[in-house]
Amino acid sequence: MPYVRPAHAGILFVVSAPSGAGKSTLCANLRQEGDFIYAASCTTRPPRPGEISGEDYHFLSEEAFRSHLVQGEFLEHAEVHGQKYGTLKSTIIDHLQKGVDVLIDIDTQGAASIRSCRDLFILQALADVFIMPPNLEELRRRLVRRGTETEEQIRKRLATAKREMCRWKEYKYTIVSSSMEEDIAKFRAVIRAEQYLSRRLLLEMEALP
Repeated sequence: MPYVRPAHAGILFVVSAPSGAGKSTLCANLRQEGDFIYAASCTTRPPRPGEISGEDYHFLSEEAFRSHLVQGEFLEHAEVHGQKYGTLKSTIIDHLQKGVDVLIDIDTQGAASIRSCRDLFILQALADVFIMPPNLEELRRRLVRRGTETEEQIRKRLATAKREMCRWKEYKYTIVSSSMEEDIAKFRAVIRAEQYLSRRLLLEMEALP
């Protein structure tokens, strides 16, 4: 008589949020638990204080970024605030095929690009999550507290955030940000829900002796 041995295919958790909504801090806290592989995106922007190349982002020159783009190595790419961002396919697909969950932190343009891709394997693995700030005033306070942008840069980021916040319905999940502890708990609930989806369960039938 056969029996069923369950195994989960890798899940691609895509996290987006307006700048300053706490997405990077959330991802940094989630990475400490080792539940998934964090796939650092590539970017042409300079690193912020404390950011480490290869861990937070792969900081590339314009030339290096263009080389990856020409060779078709990005799963998605976009230009945000005058800087280029992109996610390399190779590492993500390799981990997903091995049943390892992957977390990537990208903007709304990048998430939309992934949702519209023609790769069925990627689409079946996808679980996208939008982190919604409580309101624009709170978002402004967070950007000011971060202290990495000028007043003009903050103004531009808030204008972009207003447009991005209108896209929350495009995502499978939306978390309204509150405290970091609550945001982590909500995201973990999303992880559990995705892991128990029937369509993610691979059923391997083996004959008993």
